[in-house]
Formats: sequence, C-alpha cells, structure tokens
Amino acid sequence: MDGLLVLADGLVLRGRAIGARGCAIGEVVFNTGMTGYQEVITDPSYTGQLITFTAPELGNTGVNDDDLEADRPAARAVIARELSPCASSWRSRQPLEDWLQHHGVVGLVGVDTRALVRRLREGGAINGAVCTDGSDPAELLQRVQAAPSMEGLNLATQVTTPAPYVWERLTATAFDQRAQPGPGDRPYAVVAIDFGIKRAILERLVAHGCRVTVLPAGSSLDAVLAHRPEGVFLSNGPGDPAAVDDGIDLARGLLGQPDLPVFGICLGHQILGLALGGSTFKLGYGHRGLNHPCGGGGPVEITSQNHGFALRAESLPLDRVTITHRNLNDSTVAAIELLHQPVFGVQYHPEASPGPHDADHHFRRFVALMASRRQAG
Repeated sequence: MDGLLVLADGLVLRGRAIGARGCAIGEVVFNTGMTGYQEVITDPSYTGQLITFTAPELGNTGVNDDDLEADRPAARAVIARELSPCASSWRSRQPLEDWLQHHGVVGLVGVDTRALVRRLREGGAINGAVCTDGSDPAELLQRVQAAPSMEGLNLATQVTTPAPYVWERLTATAFDQRAQPGPGDRPYAVVAIDFGIKRAILERLVAHGCRVTVLPAGSSLDAVLAHRPEGVFLSNGPGDPAAVDDGIDLARGLLGQPDLPVFGICLGHQILGLALGGSTFKLGYGHRGLNHPCGGGGPVEITSQNHGFALRAESLPLDRVTITHRNLNDSTVAAIELLHQPVFGVQYHPEASPGPHDADHHFRRFVALMASRRQAG
C-alpha cells in the first residue's frame, strides 16, 4: 500500500506503507545511528516526533524483549530507505514491521532518505505527517501547518510515570561494570525524577550499586526529600526544557540542599542549567546519533545523543558553574558541573554505550559523590 510524507513547507514524498495504517503528525527529525533502531523508537525523548533513519536498511535484527527503553514505542512514525525482508538475530522475537503494527506505529519505506535528511539539515527540523490511510495531500498539509511547534511544549507530563515505583533489576544483556558498594554493601538510595526516563539509565544506576525510586515529573521537593535520598537523578525526556516549570522549580529546590549529589542527563542537564538562571535554545536540526565527540581538555568521549535543544553557554553563571565538556562538532554545551556543590549534568547519554563505554564514568562519579557524603555523614 502506498503512503506519503508531507512536510509543512509543502514537500510531498511517496513510499510504501509499513506498520499500522493511519496518519501521524509531528516534528520530522533524523537519527544517524547505524544500529539501535529499537532503542531509538522506544526512547520517550522521541515523543511527538517522526524519525527518519539514515541507515540504508532497517529491521535487520528484528525486535527483542531486552532492548526496549519503555513499554511501548514513543515515536509517532518511522521513515526509512529500505526494510529488511527478514530478521537475522538469535535474540529476535518478531519482525520490526509486525511490532510496529501491533503498537499502532505508522511507517514509510522507499523514501529517498538522503534527500530528506539534506533538506532537514539545511532547513532545520520541521513538522510533517506520515500518512498511510489514503488521505489527501492538500488536506494533510493544512493539518501539518496547524500543528504546534516543539518550542514551548512540555511533553514530560505525557510520558512520566503516574505513580512512584522502585527499580532494582538488570536485564540479562546489561553490561556489568559495577562500582561501589560491592556485594553485601547497602545500595545507595537514589530518587530519579521521570521526565521520560530510559530503562538503560535505571539499569546503569543499579549496576553501579544504587536502589532507584522513580517519582513523577511533577514531584515536589518535600516529596523527594521524604525518601531520604543519598542522591537525586534528573532524567532525559521530550519537548522544550524551558516549558518544564515543575522540574525547574524542583531543581532550584535541590540546589538549595548544598551537600546533596544531583546528576542530570539530557533534559535533566538542561533543567539544571535553567534552574541556575541559564537559558536554552532550539538547535537547527538537533543532535541524534551514536558518534558525537565531546570533550573539555581531557580525553574525548564518543557519545550517543538525542536532543533538539541546548543550553546557551553565555547564559550560565560562571561564578557557580563551569562547562566541563562541549560537543566538538559545534561547540554547544555538553556537560556542566557546579563549582561548590556535588551537582553535574551531561547533555549526552552515557548509558547508551554505542559500542564504546567512554562515558560510563559519569555514573561512577555520581556514586563516588554519594559515597563521600555517606562517609562524611
């Protein structure tokens, strides 16, 4: 069955429909990773987005039960050049197309993704529609042009957990690189604020000796402190960080606890910067891929990234915070730390381990801060 992609600027591309039949409207972005499509599609940070994959073929390894970042896909649609006719992996449980159909995700293949990515790279991320139900392109264009921009959207409220829960388990495939405490020691009590948290993050925290209590995005400072945390984690998530008012207010309150370790990843990192009085801006087409180099005078880390906003470097109060890492492709802020408090954030995803484990040391650092606080207390 034929399907089509309609962009807000009037471009119409046709292809073959896969997955569910229907229509999805959202921001069209692209991901340059050659692997990991299952993790990408289920990452809550992709909520509200239509993902274009630059890899020439999708679905080669099927879908398994261990690589999910959430219970269901977050992306609204999938756009690819080709779909593999078979899945070749001992871990595969079903073909990608069947899985997309089961979860109601529309898809389009046979698209000239190189031309599409060039358009997005030069013109910026743009709203669009992937439709596989025979809708009229002119009518779709009107709907796309009326859709809201990603700027100003607080999407964390759509993906956060409705109720607190505790995470203490590891999947069989999680690589084991444990930090203190060792076997038999009391795990560190961590409260994680769920703005759209990935399971891989929870697994890395557990692998490094933490017991994680996950709280909803709108949690108050009193609710967090009631759990007597030894450290607080601010998670990744979708949408515009400047619109997550509750999270920014919470971060300000956490910064008022001078000895409490706080660690933020992606959206959580941006929320920390905003709580410090900084500001964010929307990137032209975002950073979404597995090979972004980041550094700050020391070793360079090859990182996994997925974000459409960034902290504005000149807005950060340099009497309180230092920029420890920058994205070496465009010099945007990649990591910050407070000068006189055990607080830091990274824009990239150290849990994703896109081949190298270059950035996993950030979890060791978080644990080391909690260990120091425990010893001092």
